[in-house]
Amino acid sequence: MNVSIRGLIASLMCMATLVVSLVLQNPAMAMADGASTTTIATLSDKINARTKQAEGKLESAYGDLTGDTGRKVKGTAKQVQGSVMSATEAMKDSSRSIARGASDAADKLADKIN
Repeated sequence: MNVSIRGLIASLMCMATLVVSLVLQNPAMAMADGASTTTIATLSDKINARTKQAEGKLESAYGDLTGDTGRKVKGTAKQVQGSVMSATEAMKDSSRSIARGASDAADKLADKIN
């Protein structure tokens, strides 16, 4: 493989890591502004899932370019892990929505009774 392509890939991976690290700082800053802890944790988990997927894509692409089957398999596994993490977050969001709906319905019923 051409040395300049390896350098380019390494640079892209470093830039991706930098971008992810900057994005992951936002939840901590938002928390200092008084946002709820649950919202921050949820946002952080969603970012982690997306980051894992992106990391897997980069690693898989690097494996393709270098002919490294092991790296390609690891990258694909990370993509799957990120997808599972995203699905878990979607299920949590749905559960919260259902719980909020049930709570609102109970509040309305309690108001009618009183």
